[in-house]
Amino acid sequence: MIAQQEMIHKRYLRKAKVRVDNTLLTVLLLLLMSGILILFSATYYQALRKGDALLEVKRQLIGIGLGTVLMLITSRIPYTFWRKPVIVKSGLALSLLLLVLVIIPGVGVYLNGSRRWLNIAGMSFQPSELAKIVSVLYLAAAIDQHKEHLGKLITGIAPLLIVPGIFFVLILEQPNLSTAGSIMIAAVLMLLIAGVKWRHLSLMGICGLCLGMVYAWIEPYRRERLLSFRDPFAQMSDEGYQLAQSLIAIGSGGLFGRGLGQGRQKFSYLPYPESDFIFAIVGEDFGLLGCTVVILLFIAFAFAGMRIAVNCPHRYGSLLAAGLTAMITLQAALNIAVVIGVMPTTGLPLPFFSAGGTSVSLLMASTGIILNISRTHR
Repeated sequence: MIAQQEMIHKRYLRKAKVRVDNTLLTVLLLLLMSGILILFSATYYQALRKGDALLEVKRQLIGIGLGTVLMLITSRIPYTFWRKPVIVKSGLALSLLLLVLVIIPGVGVYLNGSRRWLNIAGMSFQPSELAKIVSVLYLAAAIDQHKEHLGKLITGIAPLLIVPGIFFVLILEQPNLSTAGSIMIAAVLMLLIAGVKWRHLSLMGICGLCLGMVYAWIEPYRRERLLSFRDPFAQMSDEGYQLAQSLIAIGSGGLFGRGLGQGRQKFSYLPYPESDFIFAIVGEDFGLLGCTVVILLFIAFAFAGMRIAVNCPHRYGSLLAAGLTAMITLQAALNIAVVIGVMPTTGLPLPFFSAGGTSVSLLMASTGIILNISRTHR
């Protein structure tokens, strides 16, 4: 069946010579260019002290270069290729292996109280980034294969969440609640798109929320972080410091911002301005107008991706495009919510903006898959 779909897909492309979706490609380019600009503003001061003001920008450009190659490859591979059992199982096995390795003391890189990275050939790699993509690939294939059982909670929906649940537990051990939670939220969104009953999703959502609250409450530092976002200025010397500095940065930017590179919070006041809190640099340098533009770009990315999902004539392609789009835009939404104080502080980077060569490469590879699906527009 899969081989037959691939043959039909290839014949269709040869006959129609359909190009990829220009809207999604344009939005991606705007996000990447904006990300490089903001990353330079966020890092040039600290990088200059190391002898090269463009140090982080050069690293990011290397990641974008690799991501461009991967995106060109994935945009040309028929999306049905990712449904093959050997591909799905290989991806799951590799992700599980890397997630286990990263939590082993002495193997995973320990930094700032977390063990989330592996050092491979001198480059830091975060296995959870790969796990997010593999989870979507698995769910798209599994949901399409077992679509007749989606009306049953115990025998239909629950088995589909076993693999994302295992990823959730392993990533939680790092600890990285935000990334673990984003995998489960993306999984639920894919089930919603697939037509799962609302009462089943509501029940799973309530159970997940209760478990998340218990997990956050049992450890003092997680409890303080959970409560600090309500009034971060009252805990400036502790858990509220990072969010307070972020709000100061955004507030000082006003309507139009201080100008590119003119913000002050990057001068050792705001922790992680190049990664988790880079959106605060957007607010300080470009103000409310700049923040609005960035948010609109992610909304445009979500719209273009979901339009591709709706127009795909195959159920698997629709689920895959919707899942990858949801994964990217959900991460952006959660990051922005944290930076502006709507959610408790978590360590989730902003897609295409935060420093991280491997992360941006994998994101571009995922976008390449969505672009290939766009070739099947009806």
